[in-house]
Amino acid sequence: MIEVKGMQVDEADLAGAGWRKSSRSGSAGHCVEVAVVGQAIAVRDSKNPDREPLIFTTAEWDAFVGGAKDGEFDLS
Repeated sequence: MIEVKGMQVDEADLAGAGWRKSSRSGSAGHCVEVAVVGQAIAVRDSKNPDREPLIFTTAEWDAFVGGAKDGEFDLS
């Protein structure tokens, strides 16, 4: 069981999660994968799927996606 910010995510749920990655990832495999697990969003490195993923609340994930859409993280 992984507990983050008061949420508990069962490792069995992570193992059976429907991991998705961007269709723009390409074939090199250098990407992250995302899965909805209960009330949480899990993010993992596709090259190391057995490592413990990062766990976010839906509010945190929504803030991140909104910031990305708004260009908040653009490097240029």
